[in-house]
Order: sequence, then C-alpha cells, then structure tokens
Amino acid sequence: MTPYNTLIKDGLWNNNVAITQILGLCPLLAVTGSVVSALGLGLATLIVLVGSNTLVSLIRGHLNDAIRLPVFVLIIAALTTCIEFIMQAYTYELYQMLGIFIPLIVTNCSILGRAETFARKNALLPSLLDGLMMGLGFLIVLLLLGAFREALGRGTLFDHLDLILGPMAKDWTLHLFDHFPGILFLASAPGAFFGLGLLIALANLINEKMRAAALKNAPPLIAGSKRVRITGHIR
Repeated sequence: MTPYNTLIKDGLWNNNVAITQILGLCPLLAVTGSVVSALGLGLATLIVLVGSNTLVSLIRGHLNDAIRLPVFVLIIAALTTCIEFIMQAYTYELYQMLGIFIPLIVTNCSILGRAETFARKNALLPSLLDGLMMGLGFLIVLLLLGAFREALGRGTLFDHLDLILGPMAKDWTLHLFDHFPGILFLASAPGAFFGLGLLIALANLINEKMRAAALKNAPPLIAGSKRVRITGHIR
C-alpha cells in the first residue's frame, strides 16, 4: 500500500494533475480569469474526484473488467450531475459564470485516471486521500492562475467572492492599483497559456533546486581501490 505521506506529496506536488501530468487543461485555462471562477470549478472537481475514488474503491471487488470503465464513467457523471443541480439551486450566478465547464468535469481525464490507476486497486482510506490530494493540487493551481490573471488582467482580487461565500464576502474585493486598466492579454485566453507556462517553469525550477540540494547533501562516494574476491581458475 502506498504510504500516506507519499500520497500527499504526489497529489500536491510530485504528480500534480495540472503542472506535472498536464491534464484537465481545457477547464483550467478557460475558467481561471478570476479567483471566484477558479475556486468554484476547483471545489466542484475536488468533490467529484473524492467521491468517485471513494465509490470505485468500495465496489472494486464486484466489477467485471468488461464493464469497469463504463461503470467508472457513470459514477463520475452521476456525481457531476449532483454538483450541477446543487449549484443551480444555491449558487446559480456562479453556475452561469462557469457554464458548460461544470458538466465537462465528466470528461476530465484526471478523474477517470485516478479511478482506473489507483482507486480500483486500493482500499477506501488511501483512495479517499488520493482523491483529496489530487483535487487539492488541481485546486491550488487553479487559484494561483486565477489570482495571477485577475490581479494583472483586471487590477482586482477576490471580486464576486460572495457568489461562493455569501453576503459576508460582498466587500472583500481588493483593488490593487489605482487607475489601472488591466493587461488585456492576461484577461483573455492567451493569457491563460502564458500564466500556466510560468507556473510550470517555476515548478521545474523548484524541482531542479531540490534535486541539486539533495545531491549536495548526499554522502560522498568513497574513493580508492576495493578488494574483489575471485573464484575459479584464471588462464
């Protein structure tokens, strides 16, 4: 069984869905124009991912290989539909903002991938933790990209956060710059690719620094000759 600390590190960093596996790019690039839209889609994806991993783990011993994948897709579709109905009932404006990208959670490769490669082979608690960490890793990248694009593209931060947190967050909008029209490039679709590229480059740089530090702290190799035992006859 995979250790819990490994599951946490893999989900949040080593095997991050967005910056390492490069999966789920369609919603990631499309809805990260602001923090609130990134948070809304990230939470919805997290719930579906945790729920699908949990359910797949619970029924893993009762599935025939011939119908395994269709069952996984049905589970993910059912959970996504539940999330969609809940958002329509309680956060309708946010649902309208996210649009087609809520039902498109069904097609997110990372969710089906975790069900197939991990949840169907592992017990309940590891599968639940795997889904939670993978979902959190995806959510964090969404939030970072959404904050970057909203701050430099619009000059604000946390605008319309009341759509998720309610009236208490009505006045939480931060206006970062005075008389700043925003960088249109970052607010539009190409800015999403630019922001994601920066995040991936930063992650690669951090990984290189970590590898260099690990090599520097590794015990030195012992130089010199070593005795070798030889058996048999030498001609």
